[in-house]
Order: sequence, then C-alpha cells, then structure tokens
Amino acid sequence: MLSDAELDRYARQIIVPAFGGAGQAKLKAAHVAIVGAGGIGCPAITYLAAAGVGRLTIIDHDHVERSNLQRQPLFTDADIGMPKATVAADAGRRINPHVDFAAHIVRLTDANAEDLLGDTSLILDGCDNFTTRLAVNRAAVAREIPLLSAAIGAFEGQVALYHGWRADSPCYACLVGSDPNQEGINCAETGVMGALAGMIGTMAALEAVRALTGWGEPLAGRLAIVDMLDRRWREVGVAKDPGCPICRH
Repeated sequence: MLSDAELDRYARQIIVPAFGGAGQAKLKAAHVAIVGAGGIGCPAITYLAAAGVGRLTIIDHDHVERSNLQRQPLFTDADIGMPKATVAADAGRRINPHVDFAAHIVRLTDANAEDLLGDTSLILDGCDNFTTRLAVNRAAVAREIPLLSAAIGAFEGQVALYHGWRADSPCYACLVGSDPNQEGINCAETGVMGALAGMIGTMAALEAVRALTGWGEPLAGRLAIVDMLDRRWREVGVAKDPGCPICRH
C-alpha cells in the first residue's frame, strides 16, 4: 500500500514499535474531516497531512483576516480575503502530495452533514461556535463517527474524544448541553495566545492519529485540560448524561 517515497517520508514514525507499518497503513486508509481551519485546524491539518492521513476534508465557511495570522500559520498576508478551506488545502498539498484534500467553503449544518462527512473515519472539530459544534456532534452520533473535539481560549485548551453512539460513552452534548445559544469563549473578546493554538491543534492531531491507529490509551470519555498560565495539566472523566437528547438510549 505504501510507495518507496512514502516509506522514506514516514520512516521515523514507522520505526516506532507501537505504531509500525500497520499504523501507517491505517493512516493511509483513513479519512478525517476537519471542521474549522482556524487556530486549532491549521496545526491539526499540518501534522495530519505530514503524518500521512490518506484523505483530509476541510470544512470552513470563513475567509482569512489579518487578525488570524498570529495563530494560523498556514496563512500569510497574501491570503487575506481568501477562503480558509481552500488556502489550507493548498498548503496541505504542499506539505504532503500523497494526501488527498477536499475543501468545502461552507458551514456544517444538519442539512449538509451527510454530504460533507460521507465515509469519514473521524471528525476533528476545532470550530468557534456552539451551533456548529452541536451540529457536528449530532452528525457524529447519528453516523457513528468518532468525534475529536478541541477548544482554546486565552491560556487554556481542551481536547476530548467522543463515541456518543455507544451506550457507555458520552457525546459532546453530555458535557456542554444542547443549547446552541449558550455563551462560549470568544477569542475576539478574551484573546488567545498563538502558541497555545498550535499546542492544542497539534495535540488534537496526535490524538486523532492514536484513535485511528490504536496505540496507547484512547482519550474516549475523558477531557484533557491544559492551563498554560501556570503550566497545569489534568484529565477528567466525562459521564454519559442519561437525559441527553442526542445520545440517550
């Protein structure tokens, strides 16, 4: 399944015993949908492309603004005004020509989720609003797709993996509720450290590779929280809500 060029490209991760050639083959066969090509999406796209995920679908309705450049390094001043999804996909192709990219300049909703997600192996959600996040979660539960959710604000970041269709596993709404109008973190108001976005986006990419290939202990049902103001790391369990309107059985 892997060409000589790919074997050379991925040699340093193939020799990792817990990963190996079998892990690389699983990555090549995988299809990851990335919702949001922003502060989290940019580093996630970079490292998932470099790692050799076979197909990356990038979904983002937004366009590049100058204020994005501090934390979204796939973009430059020359890209201002251009669709983020298109620019990010082009950058990804330059990183790794062995990866198939699709760019969708649209906001994911309940109405278009089926067309956008298709045969996705995993969804990585790094968008910036609850309306879209909850639509992504509904789609993930309905289609039984693992959902890796990541968020940032100021000095804090969070990453979690959800298998909400399973009877013993929570969905994203079990953690945050199902109200799309709830108040969330707005980076335009609270600010965010650019390197933190890179850190959490890269962490999300690593957890995506873990979930797709099966090494180590998956993050399913747990929320990893990073507070870089004082360099604090912790994990907490997320319980399934028996009254959740999305994933209750």
